[in-house]
Amino acid sequence: MAKRTKTRLACVVCVALGCAAALVCVCALLLVQMNKCGDSGFTNFAVAADSLTCSNIGRDILLEGGSAVDAVISALLCTSLINPQSMGIGGGSIFTIMSKDGDTTVINSRETVPKRFPPNLLDKCPTSITLGQIGPAWIGVPGELRGYERAHKLFGKLSWERLFLPVIKLARDGFPVPEYLGYVFQDKRIVTLVQNTLLCQVFCHENKTLLRTGETLRYPKLADTLEKIAKEGADAFYNGTIAQDLITDIKEAGGYLSSEDLETFQVRVGKTLSVPLDDFTMHFPPPPSGGALLSFILSVMQGFEPSPSSVMGEKRKLMLHKYIETLKFANGQRKNIRDPQYSQDNSQHLMNSGFVDQIRSMISSTETKPPYLYNVTRSPDGFGTTHVSVLASDGSAVSVTSTINHFFGSAFYSPTTGIILNNELADFCGRVDSVSPGEQPPSSMSPVIIHSKNREKVLVIGGSGGSQIITGVATAIMNNLWFKMYLKDAIEDKVVFVNSTNSVLFEPGFDKSMKEAMRSFGHDVHDNSLSLNVVNAVLKERGCITAFSDSRKRGKASGF
Repeated sequence: MAKRTKTRLACVVCVALGCAAALVCVCALLLVQMNKCGDSGFTNFAVAADSLTCSNIGRDILLEGGSAVDAVISALLCTSLINPQSMGIGGGSIFTIMSKDGDTTVINSRETVPKRFPPNLLDKCPTSITLGQIGPAWIGVPGELRGYERAHKLFGKLSWERLFLPVIKLARDGFPVPEYLGYVFQDKRIVTLVQNTLLCQVFCHENKTLLRTGETLRYPKLADTLEKIAKEGADAFYNGTIAQDLITDIKEAGGYLSSEDLETFQVRVGKTLSVPLDDFTMHFPPPPSGGALLSFILSVMQGFEPSPSSVMGEKRKLMLHKYIETLKFANGQRKNIRDPQYSQDNSQHLMNSGFVDQIRSMISSTETKPPYLYNVTRSPDGFGTTHVSVLASDGSAVSVTSTINHFFGSAFYSPTTGIILNNELADFCGRVDSVSPGEQPPSSMSPVIIHSKNREKVLVIGGSGGSQIITGVATAIMNNLWFKMYLKDAIEDKVVFVNSTNSVLFEPGFDKSMKEAMRSFGHDVHDNSLSLNVVNAVLKERGCITAFSDSRKRGKASGF
């Protein structure tokens, strides 16, 4: 937002709040502050969501005096409309929250295994990458709204209903199909998926052709559902008529989710795990999130003394090789990311300096290793999810990742409630031999907050893209903290991804000479035809706030 636009907006807010007498003084002060941070910077707060529409909705909540959590909830609800293929109230989320005093909290409302599920479910897991496991058998118990409820009770300022109002209006009145969603609707696999499921009730014309960019998209059933939840609270979803209608729709389709599953869902609230990164501290959620793997990667890389000079000239090739090797060793540790309430917590060593040093010492400067030495855990590579980063004017921050798992989750649309359900049980495929009722699946979701000792610098960051989340977030963090790249450049930088078979996949547009150099080290190099990593972040440094939403998903941040 340009400086003059920001100032006009501030003036409008002042008038609305009844402070017309102080208007000239306040607006002059704001103009001075904005000049300090330039056209692309903010001095008060910022929101980085998957779209400008949703970033603006979060920004408006902050302008009204709402908290960072308030802004995140509204932005997420908005994203469920703008990018319905990524998340919604039929999914789950993980919040990493930092209070204005610097205390950190995790609110985990990820989906869980229902009390009943097909006994041979894991036998139906695909052996190769697919669009997703389709159908109601793969639905996990949705936790999204219980997460919002707990976060709002602990950290909210505005009323619960207020957070829903702009999204209800958007759902009922309709809006032009955004560019990214229109792009998704052009994929032949998505076309087939939508046309052959109840999703077509929302996203198709009467002749079953999918909506195009710019055409009006409405969610009348979901608008009714959101309105009821706004007035009656999350209980309407978990205990009320919405729950009854949702379960009826699922059971009629042959699903296993029950009223008891919804009624007994429990949010997990706890402390973050924290690791040092040079002069910074990184806070992240414990397993079954992917934060431990992210911290392992960064801790290994930290020992190679990364700096701006280490990515210049021939040194860049060696640094990239070491990074790829680190990603391969991280793949070998994925099997240790399990729900600690249902299996032994085998992730602690990932944050142990001795283990990190041991792995670093195994990385050669001249070659790659045979696959078995990485202790690889094979699993299908997923994609999806969304991320929102918010930094408020009081210094509080929220980093939250939300998902329905694969594109459009289970592709099961509840025609009575308008809710799209997740296929979260698919995340167990290739990683476990059995599952238990109530267990959360392993995840790559890594909403993190990083700050310097006295919080002069704060980075609120996370990403979406399924198994590509950790790579995308790690790349952006290294680029910004160690290679001193501007936030936009750090996120926009081309990403290399190591898949579950340790093939090295380069994002389209990656430097060809670097790809050839990696071949010379012995890496199995390929192009990444599904490069879906998306990172959204907010950075505060030297009193100025920079926010950036990844252009890979046509996102744009907002602030004031």
